[in-house]
Amino acid sequence: MSATQAASDEILIARIAQGDRLAMQVLYGRHHVRVFRFGLRLVRNEQIAEDLISEVFLDVWRQAGKFEGRSAVSTWLLAITRFKALSALRKRKDAELDDETANAIEDTSDNPEVSVQKKDTSDALRKCLTSLSPEHREIVDLVYYHEKSVEEVAEIVGIPENTVKTRLFYARKKLADLLKAAGIERGWP
Repeated sequence: MSATQAASDEILIARIAQGDRLAMQVLYGRHHVRVFRFGLRLVRNEQIAEDLISEVFLDVWRQAGKFEGRSAVSTWLLAITRFKALSALRKRKDAELDDETANAIEDTSDNPEVSVQKKDTSDALRKCLTSLSPEHREIVDLVYYHEKSVEEVAEIVGIPENTVKTRLFYARKKLADLLKAAGIERGWP
């Protein structure tokens, strides 16, 4: 995310705090897919993930005035999503959704040709990711799919930065081994 978009997100939050519905629509349009995907990876149930979007943005509408700007708006949104997702999982421990469905959500930035080219590697990567522990999967998801810094991940997950670094190190090592075993020699960043 660019510094300009981050600054503009903060302006949107300030306008939402004043009751600006258009600002809320813009913020929702900018972040709802990311919130949905992150929530879906945590709860593994499409309906619950859909409900999370509503709950997260309802919280944003109600709490915008309390946003202090200590983190990026996108980090704040993912922290709210994580909290809501964990609450939903506690309420419904049997919520399961296979990764096939989760990954069937179309990434609008890819055209069909690019999607086809990525499919084989993506399938192998998806299978390898599911072999990681939930803690490692969460860290990889936030760092690589949501482009969060170690500091932001620590804030979202509620653990020390060094623990994030350690989990990321071991997750990358395990993922590299799994990818190599799956016949993909490409290194993990």
